[in-house]
Amino acid sequence: MTATAVAQESPMQTVPQVDLSRFMGPWYVIANIPTFLEKGAHNAVESYALNPDGTIATTFTFRQGAFDGPQKEYHPKGFVVPGTGNARWGMQFIWPFKGDYRIVWLEPDYSITVIGREKRDYVWIMARTPQIPAAKLDEILSFLKGVGYDTAQVQHVPQRWP
Repeated sequence: MTATAVAQESPMQTVPQVDLSRFMGPWYVIANIPTFLEKGAHNAVESYALNPDGTIATTFTFRQGAFDGPQKEYHPKGFVVPGTGNARWGMQFIWPFKGDYRIVWLEPDYSITVIGREKRDYVWIMARTPQIPAAKLDEILSFLKGVGYDTAQVQHVPQRWP
């Protein structure tokens, strides 16, 4: 059995603790294994805001197909899973279904994060800035491979801002 197969059978570990107030705000999507909605996305940004009831209002915006393509916007809602240090969420695009959303990487200064899924089918590498250093991206991709992701599927998300 390969190391990747073993990693895929192991539970997807999250970071131990997430300070939700620090995690809120905009995140640029640097790279991902895209869902069908995200294919061809440019200038993708995911923003979070903590609701009074503890849920997380999410706004996901991007340009479809090109930097001047049509603007798309989605508003899923996040639900923090109790007892997970705020690192596991259910993300709901359509009621009553909640997708698995795990914060598996978080820089100490909350500048870069990686959201994974137990199935290792989708992943999002996000940052507070539109670019991250190539060496950091390589480090993250190596980490993802080690936890069972097929990193050949990870795609760069074009970001160009004035």
